Amino acid sequence: MDRSLVAELHYIAPVANLPSMAKWGLVSHNLARSVEHASVAAEEIQDRRAGKRVPQGLLLHDYVNLYLHARNPMMSRLRNGGCAPIVVLRIDPSVLDLPNAIIADGNAAADYTRFYPSPQGIERLDEERVYARWWTDSDRIVYFEKKRKRCAEVLIPERIAVEFIRGAYVCDTHGAQACQMLGIGGEVNNDIFFK
Repeated sequence: MDRSLVAELHYIAPVANLPSMAKWGLVSHNLARSVEHASVAAEEIQDRRAGKRVPQGLLLHDYVNLYLHARNPMMSRLRNGGCAPIVVLRIDPSVLDLPNAIIADGNAAADYTRFYPSPQGIERLDEERVYARWWTDSDRIVYFEKKRKRCAEVLIPERIAVEFIRGAYVCDTHGAQACQMLGIGGEVNNDIFFK
């Protein structure tokens, strides 16, 4: 995949966390333990991520994980619970150049995912699958591979400064108002929330 296709990166988060993120930026799972926060993460996935180490790198929970695009299997899971309390933060793609950034060619918790240094690792991504509208398939093995690749990630060690947050996608005016109160532009984008 060509880097020029990465116009922005996405971070899925509860609206309730906007005040701390607007002040401190985004922090890794491990750093977030010391701050009161809401979570949209599935516990079974977090359990898989907890002990996994990126080759030549840190534990997955020591990275802030960004998606290439948030209209993915995680968002599909979240839509069943309603999207009003969720925002998708739009992150400047220049984070790809931060020291020790990593590209995961699929969901970082998956067994077959490979990890590459950023930004060069972008070339290893399967553009068609990363940006696929759907990942369904009648072949169960192909389905799991499409689903894994649709969740390709960019991993940034420890923290992403607030200056890299360009704005947010929201699914209603409640989310947009919450963003505006914090000086973050909130744009309604029903498609990313499967609406």
